[in-house]
Amino acid sequence: MRVISGTARGKRLKAPRGTDTRPITDMIKEALFNVIGDNIVGASLLDLFAGSGSVGIEALSRGAQMVIFIDNHIKSVNTIRENLSNCGFKEDYELYRNDVFRALEILRQRQIKFDYIYADPPFTVPGIFSPFLAAMDDYSSLLTNEGNLILRSPRKMGLTVELNQLEEYRSDNYGESTLHYYCLNKEVIRG
Repeated sequence: MRVISGTARGKRLKAPRGTDTRPITDMIKEALFNVIGDNIVGASLLDLFAGSGSVGIEALSRGAQMVIFIDNHIKSVNTIRENLSNCGFKEDYELYRNDVFRALEILRQRQIKFDYIYADPPFTVPGIFSPFLAAMDDYSSLLTNEGNLILRSPRKMGLTVELNQLEEYRSDNYGESTLHYYCLNKEVIRG
């Protein structure tokens, strides 16, 4: 696993030890950033269930203005901290060890908005995906009007959550994973 492009290009990234995390492959990460394109420059990104921090670090390397990393496991937080240091990032990010659902409420209270929210819940806890997506619908105010939620899920998992604020506009399969792209429902933006 490495940083694909930008100021930290080629830097190797560590993954937390154990089977609790399933790091995003370089191929999937490259496809994700091909979809985002140059829109990441100057953007803000929230990396939920951050694991190794690979997606947020890639965003920083490509010119994101701010990245907030959230993970509940101390091994992951320590790995992210080490990866950020090894890539030379000393600012433009915040890193928190917290439950993602609690963190969403804290971020809403801080009135922070993100251009991108990337979420990679653990594949070992399949029951988390639908509640998480429902929570993100409730916390859609964390997105800018043009913001995107990108959710990585197991390919064979059907996400049948009824959404009011968000709508899925794209999904791409890569091996055992699917990336789901959501934006704010047009009715929500109009107010």
